[in-house]
Amino acid sequence: MLNAPEALALYFDLAADATMAELSTVFTDDAVVCDEARHHRGLLAIRDWRVETMARTPFTARPLSVERQGGVLEVPARVTGSFPGSPVTLTHRFTLRDGRIAALEIG
Repeated sequence: MLNAPEALALYFDLAADATMAELSTVFTDDAVVCDEARHHRGLLAIRDWRVETMARTPFTARPLSVERQGGVLEVPARVTGSFPGSPVTLTHRFTLRDGRIAALEIG
């Protein structure tokens, strides 16, 4: 994936219902995801967010580029799904720690 760190490539390839073991290879135990003005902290909350989001609005996200902005990796992704206005480009802002995602903001 576009010469990105492994954790980002794994993130975009994860199934919506990824197991806790699979999530732990991508996210730190205390990771935080901010999406649609909601914060999801920890692996269990992140798993629940992924499952709920995909059940409510199935989508695919295809990364377009990767840029480093200080300690954050910005990845615009083309998001296509069954929602009004599809497709859209959403920027995913990743903060990594020890090779895994510690924070992700989608917007």
